[in-house]
Amino acid sequence: MSGTTMIILSAFVVYLVFMIVIGVVYMKKTNSSEDYFLGGRGLNAWVAALSAQASDMSGWLLMGLPGAIYSLGTGQIWIAVGLFIGTVLNWVCISHRLRKYTIAANNSLTIPAYFENRFQDKKRILLLISSIVIVVFFLVYTASALAAGGKLFNTVFGIDYHIALAIGAAVILCYTFMGGFMAVCVTDFVQGTLMLVGLLIVPLVAYFMLNGNLGNLLTQSGAPGGAAFLNPLENGERPYTFVEIFSQLAWGLGYCGMPHILTRFMAVKSEKELKKSSVIAIVWDILSLTAACFIGIIGRAYLYPTVLGTEGASSAESVFIEMINKLFSSDLALPFIGGIFLCGILAAIMSTADSQLLVTASAASEDLYHQFVKKDADSKEILTVARITVIAVSVIAFVIAWNPDSSIMGLVSNAWAGLGSAFGPIVVMSLFWRRTNLAGAVAGIASGGLTVIIWDYIPLVSGQTLGSYTGLYSLAVGFAVSLVMIIIFSLATKEPSKEITDVFDQVASMK
Repeated sequence: MSGTTMIILSAFVVYLVFMIVIGVVYMKKTNSSEDYFLGGRGLNAWVAALSAQASDMSGWLLMGLPGAIYSLGTGQIWIAVGLFIGTVLNWVCISHRLRKYTIAANNSLTIPAYFENRFQDKKRILLLISSIVIVVFFLVYTASALAAGGKLFNTVFGIDYHIALAIGAAVILCYTFMGGFMAVCVTDFVQGTLMLVGLLIVPLVAYFMLNGNLGNLLTQSGAPGGAAFLNPLENGERPYTFVEIFSQLAWGLGYCGMPHILTRFMAVKSEKELKKSSVIAIVWDILSLTAACFIGIIGRAYLYPTVLGTEGASSAESVFIEMINKLFSSDLALPFIGGIFLCGILAAIMSTADSQLLVTASAASEDLYHQFVKKDADSKEILTVARITVIAVSVIAFVIAWNPDSSIMGLVSNAWAGLGSAFGPIVVMSLFWRRTNLAGAVAGIASGGLTVIIWDYIPLVSGQTLGSYTGLYSLAVGFAVSLVMIIIFSLATKEPSKEITDVFDQVASMK
């Protein structure tokens, strides 16, 4: 390795060791399953907000979104717009009510447990179905984060993708295994801060380093679609269709169904802290999404005449990495600063993967093992099973991410759609529609998840999936199907018991 590469590597080592130290510290404070899954409901406003947003955005924010804009132009901003709207609605409308309801519903520690307690599901059908949905789709979601880590180490250090994949997986596994929820949230707080600093500084410095007018550099670039690059209604070299814009905006629907985000709402220690968290999270979201879009835009001009994704160059999803390498390589001290900013990408990757591992572990240990395999298991035994699950899920996600050509954007898209369609509608309806009952909840979760699988994975039209044939994002379809099924089945079956509606009225009356 060159001297510059060694300096960057030293920044990575410092960062990774710091993350592991946090895991060790919180391992000593983790004595029960409630500590491991919700941190004893003791999150403060800043940690809750930044950990929720950092775990939400993943490597997609610093690699997937900038890469899409770099390749196809500003028309790709519609995903960011949809996600921002979804974030605001999630914090403003869902967070407060969900926190109150999970406490009222027998102090539920996980989303599947909340569904069971909310609808008093004595047969535990909801617990089983929702836990399976979490395990299946989070495997794909975790794989996307590990793939992003592999591409990061491969691009920066020239390490073989598969070795890089193993390094990233090992570090994430280490501190998640040890420290549980609080370790994940504290590391996510650090990672969310680091992500934001890198997102704001790198495009700003690159802009001032440009030789020439940004607009001219973008539209005269040799990459495809150069002339239409700045038109948000163009997708590459052709006009956007309504279906394409609607599909990108529909990403925002997924927020209310993401267990790794919803658990942050459940874990905040007070309503007062939750209100602060809402403001912090929304401001973080505005800044980070806007900056990520500008990385794709400014990177197109700054890196030219290099055109990523062509003639053996790095993929377009590496635009942020390539910008940092070019900006911070001229002086002895600069590579270390560049290495810290590159750690921001690693932070985005790790902050999502650790949260997904933890939610999957809670579903497998608390909701499946404790409730269906060994009902008399004590807290320490459940904790042991959770840690074993973290290892098992990491290994399976590692296998899914093995292909170096796998698209980060594609993996995230599929997992986001599955979770958003299965859980989003029932979370909303369980909180705000008094008439929602058990039959409606089961129908909603099952139909939402199955719709995404059928839409994205089964070729039904001329050898194409419905998603490929129509261009319509499966989340929009799955969310609508699930919502309709909840309403139909709830109205067609027996009304909820007075005991259930009394709890609903109690939560609705809380201020």
